[in-house]
Amino acid sequence: MMAKIKVRQVKSRIKCPIDQKRTLDALGLRRINRVVEHEATPQILGMIKKVRHLVVVEN
Repeated sequence: MMAKIKVRQVKSRIKCPIDQKRTLDALGLRRINRVVEHEATPQILGMIKKVRHLVVVEN
């Protein structure tokens, strides 16, 4: 079993490129301060890296 990580959106998606908005949607983040829990797979970590300026990762 992979480690679980919590991802919180801390900055607005307004004025972000469409691919970053799509990435936030795919992660399940729809508004500021929303927290979602995911497995720490390479795919999820890559998505987080793409929007790392908008989110914070919690353990």
